[in-house]
Amino acid sequence: MRGRGDPRVQDKDTTRINERVRAREVRLIDENGEQLGEMTSEAARVLAEERGYDLVEVAPNSRPPVCRIMDYGKYKYELKKKAAASKAAGKGRAAVMKEVKMRPNTDEHDLQFKLKNARKFLMDGDKVKVTVMFRGREMAHRRNGYDKLQEVEDLLGELISVENPPQMNGRFLSMVLVPNRPAVEAAKKREAALAPKEAETEAEAPAKAPAKKAAAPVEAAAKEEAEAPVEAPAGD
Repeated sequence: MRGRGDPRVQDKDTTRINERVRAREVRLIDENGEQLGEMTSEAARVLAEERGYDLVEVAPNSRPPVCRIMDYGKYKYELKKKAAASKAAGKGRAAVMKEVKMRPNTDEHDLQFKLKNARKFLMDGDKVKVTVMFRGREMAHRRNGYDKLQEVEDLLGELISVENPPQMNGRFLSMVLVPNRPAVEAAKKREAALAPKEAETEAEAPAKAPAKKAAAPVEAAAKEEAEAPVEAPAGD
């Protein structure tokens, strides 16, 4: 129903919906995520209205633009509710101490996985205790553990401040990191700005697959024709 997503009631919202969709043709995705192919924007609007939803332009820079059938009013409400909940959680939630453990010889792939977790904790506002665990003869090469923690610090960069520098406790070498708030907020804004572009890329990807599938029979037919035996003309 257009009332729920009427563009006239959308304050400062530049998203094109329903009659605001000006493209002559659009590529349409239905309310279940199914690709319905290309059609006129008028036909897409009629289909959305028949199903009781809005026609929403989700990838305006595509050729043709990508539109989705959805309840736009409900969609905007859910986004607003999530944003409010996230803001409230950020203000009222106390930082939690998380821990990431590794060995002095942890390889690059495993280190990147652990750094990904550490970054997530920091982006959520938590502290992170990074611990290097030594075993047996590794204790004779403690410098490797200090080097590993320095690598972690370098890779996380501006996102962190070191609350407690590396300290040995038995066979464990640990340091405590806390989020650098301005850098974390800047990183969140950058990621939020990239999200629409990623969504546009995701919306475009499925539409390219049918073209390849359609080309396959043509190529097969051409190959079959080329390989077919040529009959010799009747004898002289």
